[in-house]
Amino acid sequence: MRRAALAGAALLAGTVTGMAAGPAQAQEYRYWSVWEGKGSSWTYATEGPGTLRPADGAVTGFRFTVGADSAAAGKPRTAPGFDAICRATPAKEGRKRVGVVVDFGTATDAPGDERPPASRTACAQVSEDASAGEALAAVARPLRYDASALLCAVAGYPKAGCAERVNDSKGAGSAASPAPGAAADGGDDGGPSTGLFGGIAVLVVLGAAAGWQLRRRRG
Repeated sequence: MRRAALAGAALLAGTVTGMAAGPAQAQEYRYWSVWEGKGSSWTYATEGPGTLRPADGAVTGFRFTVGADSAAAGKPRTAPGFDAICRATPAKEGRKRVGVVVDFGTATDAPGDERPPASRTACAQVSEDASAGEALAAVARPLRYDASALLCAVAGYPKAGCAERVNDSKGAGSAASPAPGAAADGGDDGGPSTGLFGGIAVLVVLGAAAGWQLRRRRG
């Protein structure tokens, strides 16, 4: 009886382990990602364009990309050089200058039969408390957001859709929200799956139960 109980617990634990360790199929999205210039490189923004407030002299990037999370998102392909972007825009009292890089992505990532426009850079001169979204609107209108404040289009691209799921063939997907990091109020942090932690917790409980059964029968 004791052996049967322990064997059953071990079998169940092995099943949970397999479920927790099994490869997850990450769902990809087609969306506008937001970036912050750090020296000569880009860092994925931890806030959306509506809450991110770049300082005077900062550079903000926007890249239309396909990915499952921040680790897979394509970075803007233009370096975040503030001096190169804003050298022709003189400073003004009560205003700040923000370099803006807009990368419309590749033809492979474009939805339907659309063709991505050429990448562009511009120097936005905006109020001192302006958000990254306001800086973007100053240089790349029209913008389009959905009801959840998700950035859907920059300079009218793409014409339709918002944070669409992308199938294996990169074809048209169904609308889904939010995409990783594209929402105006922030995005996913790309952390470990809660399913993994749940599996580990079940293993701990099973191990404790098996030990208790063994001690009880010995006593």
